[in-house]
Amino acid sequence: MEGSKPTKSSGNNATLLNPRTTHREFFGFPGSVAVMTITTIVLYVWYFSCSEATGCQLPVTKTQWLAIAAHAADYRSYVSLEALAYYALWWSWLAMLYFVIPGRTVQGVVLRNGQRLDYPINGLSSFLVTLCTATTVYSKFGIAPFLWIADHFFQLAAASYIFSTSQALFVYLRSFRRPSSGGQPVMLALAGNSGNPVYDFFIGRELNPRIGSLDLKYFNELRPGIMGWVVLNVSFAIKQYHTLGYVSNSMWLAIVPQICYCIDTLLFESKVLTTMDITTDGFGWMLSFGDLTWVPVMYSLQARYLAFHPVHHSTVSTVLIAVMAMASFLVFRLSNSEKNAFRINPSDPSLSHLRFIKTESGSKLLVSGWWGLARHINYTGDWMYGLAQCLATGFDTPMTYFFSAYFLVLLLHRNYRDECKCREKYKKDWDRYCELVPYMFIPYVI
Repeated sequence: MEGSKPTKSSGNNATLLNPRTTHREFFGFPGSVAVMTITTIVLYVWYFSCSEATGCQLPVTKTQWLAIAAHAADYRSYVSLEALAYYALWWSWLAMLYFVIPGRTVQGVVLRNGQRLDYPINGLSSFLVTLCTATTVYSKFGIAPFLWIADHFFQLAAASYIFSTSQALFVYLRSFRRPSSGGQPVMLALAGNSGNPVYDFFIGRELNPRIGSLDLKYFNELRPGIMGWVVLNVSFAIKQYHTLGYVSNSMWLAIVPQICYCIDTLLFESKVLTTMDITTDGFGWMLSFGDLTWVPVMYSLQARYLAFHPVHHSTVSTVLIAVMAMASFLVFRLSNSEKNAFRINPSDPSLSHLRFIKTESGSKLLVSGWWGLARHINYTGDWMYGLAQCLATGFDTPMTYFFSAYFLVLLLHRNYRDECKCREKYKKDWDRYCELVPYMFIPYVI
């Protein structure tokens, strides 16, 4: 029918709302292909070179690489319909809780069309319900389900990879849908409307893809992957206990900070609504794969390694690593809390001791407190916290330090994006701010 076709006016509105992408992240098409290829290879290498069957040594010889390739080619050994079904059930369980668990509703930032989306803040409640359910499963079936998870780790990793890639393809194709008669055109991410299908699929074409009120980007950001990371860590600790009869101090040093980090993320769930992932990036393969596969699979490496290669630290080493983790977490949490409190209410009497500069854009930039020490002091705490978890694995292999190395690259990239965004937004005020806060990460060092 004629009424179902977008009018010339709606076409103009779509063009104004969704301008063609001019700057492409990751060097565009070649970079997006490289990232998808390299991260996939890393998953294979870090499993087939670091497992109970092979030990954990970085592959450096041709024979080792050929063995990895042979294992990867034998897809029947790790692509499992059973694992796919369990993973789909896990995702669906959390999606169901997204709707049924009561909680307050928070509005996101103002979008380019002037609208604000509603988001339910019930992630922590969903986690607690899932924890109670897992306890019920344990009381009925014992440790068997958790041993199954630990023993079928890579089948579940492959299932998450298939699921995340399928989800990314779904939202990419769906982003081309026509708006309903008189409705708003689909809002695209400014970086995801290049016209190159591979790049747009990777970076994310639609800004806020939703199925009804289920915001796919927001839901995937913190729930299936973050909570899955906890489940994997607990399963590997149970696996170690089943094998040794105890849980090593190294395992506690690795998983307790990680579980605390996941709970902290869910506790401050509403803060994710102002991050670049939600406000700026589209939802494509990069975020879908990162949320569902990369985070739980690669971040649980320390616990997986310690399940088959326990490390026993001295009392002094244990205390030093624990203190490093706690101190780093305090830097991360206190700096972020100070920033969030100031952002919500700069006139709060408890913040009266903080100094700031006013910008021409109307914003205020902190130049004292935590944010007077360094422009990205929270990144410093975040990275040191991850390094402490890696130190828990000892020094028998460099492979367990991948988490720390990767996280450093990730944070440096985020820092670059933040600096570019702020320089564009604040212009000469940013130069003035950088003169007052000259260090990026570590005071008096860098």
